[in-house]
Amino acid sequence: MSVKGLHKIIYPFAPDQSGAASVLYELGGMIIICDAGGCAGNICGFDEPRWLQTKSAVFSAGLRDMDAILGRDDLMIEKIRKASEKLEAKFVAIIGTPVPATIATDYKALRRMAERRTGLPVITVDSNGALWYDSGIEKTYLECFRRFASVDAGNVIPGSVGVLGITPLDSDSLSSGEKICDFYSSRGAQKVVCYGAGSTVRDFAEAGRIERNIVAAVSGLKAARYLKERYGTPYECADPLIEEIRSSLPLGTEEISGKRILVIHQQIRANALREMLRNETSSSGAPAEITAASWFMMDDEISEEGDVRIREESDFFSLINDGCWDIVIADPSFRKAAGDFGGKFIDLPHFAVSGHFAGEGSVRFYT
Repeated sequence: MSVKGLHKIIYPFAPDQSGAASVLYELGGMIIICDAGGCAGNICGFDEPRWLQTKSAVFSAGLRDMDAILGRDDLMIEKIRKASEKLEAKFVAIIGTPVPATIATDYKALRRMAERRTGLPVITVDSNGALWYDSGIEKTYLECFRRFASVDAGNVIPGSVGVLGITPLDSDSLSSGEKICDFYSSRGAQKVVCYGAGSTVRDFAEAGRIERNIVAAVSGLKAARYLKERYGTPYECADPLIEEIRSSLPLGTEEISGKRILVIHQQIRANALREMLRNETSSSGAPAEITAASWFMMDDEISEEGDVRIREESDFFSLINDGCWDIVIADPSFRKAAGDFGGKFIDLPHFAVSGHFAGEGSVRFYT
């Protein structure tokens, strides 16, 4: 009998509050994790690789049991007010955890109270710790654009590119933002903004001036659609780093021709890798049969028939063992769970899954 949401072998992935914090980390605001201390510790100790290199004002609300049970929001707001007087914060963000989710915290009321006490813009994210990181990223992108993006966008900046879904949780390294900027700059872009990796509040404010948006992970897709509806900004789903990713995989074209291959990652990266591998084998006379799968959000508009959304650990076991795959490309932490898989397992790190970047030190450790 399987228990919903229980992982016995596979690591628990980064939760939604960690995804929310990853978008806000570099924006210069006060980030308040609405918890007793544990969720904030998890974010800073496991799910935020920039914590040891870059400063950010991340606080735990430090809620005691009775504070949470009785809903003493005024105590937390007073803490925020005092802290805001000592910091040059551009805004305040209050991020939800299982604690406020359990007691049905009124986030609109929190926002109004905090804005009145601090005089700063306040955003709230109703993450609850029960969803994965991509849900938190999606919600936070939308909150930031709704709160900060100017109603009167002004003139579009010619040759400008915005990239959504590029926080470290979805990336292959801490330098992904710089690599993407270089990628588009070398192709003529005059301005490149990676929202959540090297961006500023001003970048969010000027989102309406961007000529086109690139969605590098599904967590940014809803925000891209919102910006298209609000400003008419066109978008496309693409992985700017896929050529570099492909070159790092120890697989020659002859090794993949005619093979059944399973790619597990966030949907847009899995799709991009599938397309590249298909193109390599299309003229070989034995094209590869490739399926994309993900534990995270999958959008129907960019899915193919046969793609798989993995929801439970038991789903993963069945997919690996019953699929007759020749090659599985996935985060190395899945090796143990793959059990007696007899094909070839190729590492494709996903930080939100294992806390591991390709070729770099791990934050979490696995064997």
